[in-house]
Amino acid sequence: MPPDESPAATYYENLIVQRLEGGVGLLRMNRPERRNALNQATLTELAHAARGFDLDPQVGCLVITGDEKAFAAGADVTEMDGKGVPDMLGAYRFEAWEALARTRKPVVAAVSGFALGGGLELALLCDMIVASDSARLGQPEINLGIMPGAGGTQRLTRQLGKYLAMEVILAGRFLTAEEALAHGLVNRVVPTEGYLEAALELARNVAARAPRAVQLAKSAVNRAQDGALQQGLEFERNAFYLLFGTADQKEGIRAFLEKRAPEFEGR
Repeated sequence: MPPDESPAATYYENLIVQRLEGGVGLLRMNRPERRNALNQATLTELAHAARGFDLDPQVGCLVITGDEKAFAAGADVTEMDGKGVPDMLGAYRFEAWEALARTRKPVVAAVSGFALGGGLELALLCDMIVASDSARLGQPEINLGIMPGAGGTQRLTRQLGKYLAMEVILAGRFLTAEEALAHGLVNRVVPTEGYLEAALELARNVAARAPRAVQLAKSAVNRAQDGALQQGLEFERNAFYLLFGTADQKEGIRAFLEKRAPEFEGR
């Protein structure tokens, strides 16, 4: 059943949510004019909808997606413009990210087009990733005078290893879908026209299994993968906030919004 047909969808401001046949809950980000940039409202809606599916006994697996052009092209930079450390500490919160990470049921990311910055960090929060052959994955925050703040330095390094993660994070390198597959960052790569159906099929396969066994097995795999992750996330988050006290951060954000090359001065 195509995801844009019955059963009826629930429309949030930035999200379309459907419970599909086969025990799958679909969460589709819907900000095409912003390439699905992740503002705080979208993240709050994702967390709320994921929680609903987590409590729904008819849903065994979730799929998060955007559209063919962009899974999510990063955080919404307009929310960071002019912000300092106190502003970010007070307003730019990570509760929605933490709520999504606590989802008990498996989550599949269906990624096509750009998955950058916060978009890639959102995909990395998921348990499996199906990518289209047009997918481009990266952490270009360094170009704004900042760094990943929602898990990119930690989860990406665990998947890619130190050296390639350094290049992606420090030099802003984008990975193609095939490169991501070769380094174990995604489960499979499929033609763009079939990427969402491939993700839904994987989700249906998981949802057909014993629910309690699936949830406990997910927890066990995460425990193996995420040893000492929390300490790393706390260090990353503090460093992310501190960068909002630098002049280079202000220059990076303004240059991005003004569509020009930044002029960093190291202060």
